[in-house]
Amino acid sequence: MPESAPCVFCEIIAERSPARVRYLDEDIIVIVNRLTWVPVMLLVMPKRHMSQLELWSSDLMARLGPVAVDMGCMYAPNGFRILSNFGHDGLQSQPHGHIHVIGGTNLGPYA
Repeated sequence: MPESAPCVFCEIIAERSPARVRYLDEDIIVIVNRLTWVPVMLLVMPKRHMSQLELWSSDLMARLGPVAVDMGCMYAPNGFRILSNFGHDGLQSQPHGHIHVIGGTNLGPYA
């Protein structure tokens, strides 16, 4: 993604792009992913733009983790996964740091 392109997640946080919000507080937002590979695909992220590495190195990660678990328990009570993609080879598609909560079906050995 070119640096000059607007950040999709920042556009959502600024309410310039639509999203289905599942959680919101002063620092964190959880939205439903537009992708539909499995029934539950949530994105948990800081409202402040930061890279994936910055996110995982920040104090905010201690708050994102419990929010992700709460969302997983609420929307995929039979089980879920929490994932994070880093860099091109890890299939990270957005520069705004975030974690995925996926579930709603048997995910098999790999998702």
